Amino acid sequence: MGSQVSLPLWVVVLMAVFAILATLDRILIPSVRWALRRRANRAIEELNTKLKLRIQPFKLTERQVLIDRLVFDPEVLRAAEEYSLQTGVPNEVAMEKVRRYAREIVPAFSAYAYFRVGTRIARAVSHMLYRVRIGVRNDEALAAVDPASSVIFVINHRSNMDYVLVTYVASTSSALSYAVGEWAKVWGLSNLIRSMGAYFIARDSGEALYRKVLSRYVHMATAAGVTQAVFPEGGLSRDGKLRPPKFGLLSYMVADFDPHGPRDVVFIPVAVNYDRVLEDRMLTSAANTEPGKKPVFGFNAAVFARHFFRHLWLAMRGEWYRFGYTCVSFGEPVSLRNYVEARKIDFRVLAAEPRRIEVERLGNELMEAVGRVVPALPVSLVSTAILAAGDQPLTLLEIKGRVSALIGELERLGTYVHIPRADRDYAISVGLRMLTLRHLVIETDDTYRVNPKEMVLLHYYANAIVHLFRDEDTDIGSDVAARWTERVAP
Repeated sequence: MGSQVSLPLWVVVLMAVFAILATLDRILIPSVRWALRRRANRAIEELNTKLKLRIQPFKLTERQVLIDRLVFDPEVLRAAEEYSLQTGVPNEVAMEKVRRYAREIVPAFSAYAYFRVGTRIARAVSHMLYRVRIGVRNDEALAAVDPASSVIFVINHRSNMDYVLVTYVASTSSALSYAVGEWAKVWGLSNLIRSMGAYFIARDSGEALYRKVLSRYVHMATAAGVTQAVFPEGGLSRDGKLRPPKFGLLSYMVADFDPHGPRDVVFIPVAVNYDRVLEDRMLTSAANTEPGKKPVFGFNAAVFARHFFRHLWLAMRGEWYRFGYTCVSFGEPVSLRNYVEARKIDFRVLAAEPRRIEVERLGNELMEAVGRVVPALPVSLVSTAILAAGDQPLTLLEIKGRVSALIGELERLGTYVHIPRADRDYAISVGLRMLTLRHLVIETDDTYRVNPKEMVLLHYYANAIVHLFRDEDTDIGSDVAARWTERVAP
């Protein structure tokens, strides 16, 4: 027992390394992990005291746990079995497909990434590009929403900036969970998006198994009270008008709603508008794409670089006006519990066709609620006035008179019109300046007229508020609509 054992130095070093690793793995790392988790929980609890809508425990659940819950959901298991029988593949293959879909869909929310990184980036980018304003707030109605409710922000889709803008504007209320298209599945970006609580969806997938997995995740999130944001139009507007809504996500949210359950579902209409949409030229060119075909855009690095450095040079000289104003307005909350009671329906017991009809009715009503609170901004107002004149050149005084008449009519209809600095003349000048800088409107001999080459783009901005003039008692609105609501030929 007292004899000595000699070992090579490399063996002693290796044993020491293994001993240190074992100590770290069994003693130190669990303690540190527990301390960090405790600190993170305290930070989230403190954050919840500042938010109007708390971060629900479901959102903080470990991602792998949510994936397992989704994979072994009884309805998903039945769908996998049906898929196996219909296609003839082994059930193990079907379940592996389910796991892949679940991993694609389920986010990995990080409060730090959302509030310390995401919202700060969103704020910086929003203010760098636009003058950000809040239009209709509806603070009292929003404050009356039960914090235990599942809150769904229903938003019109003008630009990919919508994600950034609404994240920033709503950052004092809650952490939003978005449904994001496959366009964002880019290395690096996809991880950041997942960490902010967003989930990816394949909008064009018609596979029943995928749709079942997606529907069960949306159901789980809604039932758990996760605050979500949806774009019912399902894509960006190509002509500036509000698009007819799609009903897939909405149907998943309401399918299992219990009117007598402990948690209501509350939809909050949100409308955004911009003086300049970043993707406007791509979108208007896509409007001319043949039906059934996807638009193809060519990226020109030289053009991009030229515009980037031009804006940078203007900013350095203090001559860059950003991209004008952007405005966000909030409508009256819509309680699903009150809605189904008024309609005397229960989505859980409706057959497929009656349920589809009722979901479409609800979706259309929500889209109309969004449309009612779309703010009117300077560029849309000036575009409307100049287009209504046709080929007739207008003086600045005539433009001001026409825009003032439009503003008065919109205010009579209850529309929020953003008047910068509470000065109508300034608002009109700002809108006209944006249009002339972009050569959408041509100035000659102190008169202004439409640039024939940019007619489509000018209609795009006027179309943002065209639906606001739909009033049988509106003379100006009817006249304007008759002149420029027709679909513009390429």
